[in-house]
Amino acid sequence: MLNLSQRLILGCVLLACLTLGLVAITHHALAAAGQTNLAFGFILAALIVELGTIYFVLRPIRMLARDAHRIAQGNLEHRVEWSSRDDFGVIASELSRIAVRLRELRDSEAGRRQMEFQLSDAVLQSIFEPIIVTDGKGHILKVNQAAAELLGDAATDRMALANTPGGDKILSAIRDAVSMQKAVAAEDEASMLPMRIGKKERSYRLRTTPMRDSEGRLLGTVTTLEDVTSLQDTDRFKTQFIAVASRKLRDPLLQLRRGLYALAQGFGGALLPLQAELVASVSSETEKLDDLMGDLIEVAELDTGKRELKLEQLRPFQALGEARDRYCDGAAQKHIRVEVSAYADLSAVYADRRALRSILDNLLSNAIRYTPPDGEILITAEEIKDFVQFTVRDTGRGIEAERLSNIFDRFNAFSEQGTGLGLALVRRLVESLGGQIAVESRLGHGATFRFTLPVAVAVDVRHPVEVG
Repeated sequence: MLNLSQRLILGCVLLACLTLGLVAITHHALAAAGQTNLAFGFILAALIVELGTIYFVLRPIRMLARDAHRIAQGNLEHRVEWSSRDDFGVIASELSRIAVRLRELRDSEAGRRQMEFQLSDAVLQSIFEPIIVTDGKGHILKVNQAAAELLGDAATDRMALANTPGGDKILSAIRDAVSMQKAVAAEDEASMLPMRIGKKERSYRLRTTPMRDSEGRLLGTVTTLEDVTSLQDTDRFKTQFIAVASRKLRDPLLQLRRGLYALAQGFGGALLPLQAELVASVSSETEKLDDLMGDLIEVAELDTGKRELKLEQLRPFQALGEARDRYCDGAAQKHIRVEVSAYADLSAVYADRRALRSILDNLLSNAIRYTPPDGEILITAEEIKDFVQFTVRDTGRGIEAERLSNIFDRFNAFSEQGTGLGLALVRRLVESLGGQIAVESRLGHGATFRFTLPVAVAVDVRHPVEVG
């Protein structure tokens, strides 16, 4: 395809050829009449007219094309100067108007973006909690004033941040959020970030959240450090109060249980049937209250760090068998079968005997409580890599889906008949032993609790050998 200039030149050439043909005919006629000079004059005039036509037509087109190219390159200050009011003048005027409009749009868009940037920056700086913003590769882009005051020069330097107390956890959370593209939060006390501000040490809870665009592409991360010092102080005071109150209440409770036992055994005289029924009912309630006191004390000991774990090598098969034996009578009363499935030579776990017993007892007691008569409870253990996974599966009523998310929280709604602390205690014990716990359940299809404990590492012992 020919462009406009080529078409105009081709048209002018064809017109010139046509003109030359006519001139040649005229020249032949004039030559015959003896007027040769006049013929050459016609030919020269025709060539001049053709060349002039090409120049005066192509020149304004080239000028307009050059001006349009400069505007297209981003020079929106350029204006097309044209004096005539013909069609070329109209085109030049419209190009100038387009340039003015584009510049206005650019300036307004830049102003809007500048205003949005200033607004977002002002919002970021106004947040009291330390904020760190990174790109999709984990490079630090922006920090607010609170983060700069907390971390100092390390706030914007990854290398310096890695050598700052707590900085390795911040960088690790950012890496995890970028790689997994989901929020990473530190919920347990061991993951809190202790930071010293002046002469006071404060604790921060870390949370890193990925940022995405409208199409779901990762843009970066936002890391928030929530000051939980006051919450920790309040929780610590509450835990100490619960521990002291539980111990103070346990002695009177023990005396009450002894008195009820004496009455039930007839040491105070024979009881009427109604009296015996009331004593039995009150004794049952005091047992529940004693369980609550025990759970409160154990949770308080874990929270305050007073619970010392005595780690040793324990055999899973033996632990499961002992747990079944402890609850076989209670299960038999409800006609519930308790089965153990595990190999006797399963690798030993490295755990605290009392803690493992408490974990299994809580899970089994819950399973028996919520399993209907003629149901079944299966407790298993199997080795998975460097862990042994324990499973307690029942055929009970199951757990509602909305309750699964907070099933291991204190005083959760699942424990209508229990203390509400059992599963929270189980989670704390499992995590303190280096394992993890999870639950699977559907309403009407029972519940399955799984927890892991690390396999005990065999230690090579070298015995001296006498030579000779």
